[in-house]
Amino acid sequence: MIRIAAVGDVHIGVDSAGRLRPNLEHLGERADVLLLAGDLTRHGTAEEAAVLADELRDLPVPVIGVLGNHDHHADQAADVVKTLEGAGVRLLEGHGAVVDTAGGRVGVAGVKGFGGGFPGACATAFGEPEMKAFVGHTQQVATALGDALARLDTDLRVALLHYSPVEATLQGERLEIYPFLGSYLLAEAIDRAGADLAVHGHAHAGSEKGMTPGGVPVRNVAQPLLGRAYAVFCFSGRDEVGCADD
Repeated sequence: MIRIAAVGDVHIGVDSAGRLRPNLEHLGERADVLLLAGDLTRHGTAEEAAVLADELRDLPVPVIGVLGNHDHHADQAADVVKTLEGAGVRLLEGHGAVVDTAGGRVGVAGVKGFGGGFPGACATAFGEPEMKAFVGHTQQVATALGDALARLDTDLRVALLHYSPVEATLQGERLEIYPFLGSYLLAEAIDRAGADLAVHGHAHAGSEKGMTPGGVPVRNVAQPLLGRAYAVFCFSGRDEVGCADD
């Protein structure tokens, strides 16, 4: 069995020391890898990243993450990445990572993602340069996600994002902000390349479960939605099964 723990939107600040670590005390007994789905900090400063690095240092399982919009706010994303990677966290943006577990090899392809919306109410790369840039960025990260997934030759493949690839996990959020919470282009990339699971954060008031048009399970792991330290997803082969703690 392969056990994947995942959480997003922990929003660690300079005053958050000791908030996260106690909840990870038994992580090694429950999961083989921890995925972080963006918005790791409140404002994207190196000081906040240093607090989070101390919370995550020397965990008993590999930690893989992506950045979220909050992590870019202070224009210190490179410093955030450097600080967290110094604590052993592997941060992805358009590439993948492989973890060997007792149950098999897990491949994780990660991107932050971006917005744009969903069929029937989506932005297009037409008109002003600003609109073309907005949609063009989503097109670029979706392509990078698909390419990273396609390169993974593993027993299980996971797409890790901050923004959502589907509408279903946004239900509960205001419809007016759906275009700023995700894009269907991300789901198209996942379906083209193939994956066994996609996880994201960002939608604090959304829903936990969804599915891409191609049938890939999508899970919203934003911590404000989960109401717990993390979610755990268990797989036997490529089939999701109940976890022992369920």
